[in-house]
Amino acid sequence: MEAPMSPSAPHHTVEAARPYLVGLTRAVTGLLFACHGAASLFGVLGGAKGGGTVETLSWPGWYAAVIQLVGGTLVLLGLGTRTAAVVCSGSMAYAYFSVHQENGLLPIQNGGESAALFAWTFLLLAATGPGALALDALLPTRRRTGTPEPATAPDPAAATA
Repeated sequence: MEAPMSPSAPHHTVEAARPYLVGLTRAVTGLLFACHGAASLFGVLGGAKGGGTVETLSWPGWYAAVIQLVGGTLVLLGLGTRTAAVVCSGSMAYAYFSVHQENGLLPIQNGGESAALFAWTFLLLAATGPGALALDALLPTRRRTGTPEPATAPDPAAATA
């Protein structure tokens, strides 16, 4: 007869899976966002709205597409995830309020569901970090404090001399 699972066992399973779930969310969100940028810049995957591409250096479409492609790729790979996610989130918030908001109060009314979801998902990724399987984990870590550590331990005998 098997021993019953403790009430905390399912909680531990979810906690153990959390970094992988965040990493998967990061990768899928980054891929979908990068696809929007590639469609607008290169006319692939159905192209920009109505097909084709956005005009080079046109405001805001071309810049948004570059942010989508570059930022989405960085988030997908987990490179500079927090910074890239903040930029991507901001670009989608800008898109929501400058393009969609004038057509209705709520995203369901104004066609801004994807902009709202991208903005909030990227904001969440900026707060949580990249999760598991991010390329950032392969890079050497940098010191995050401004105070240098002593090269050697202080000598107690030197303090009394």
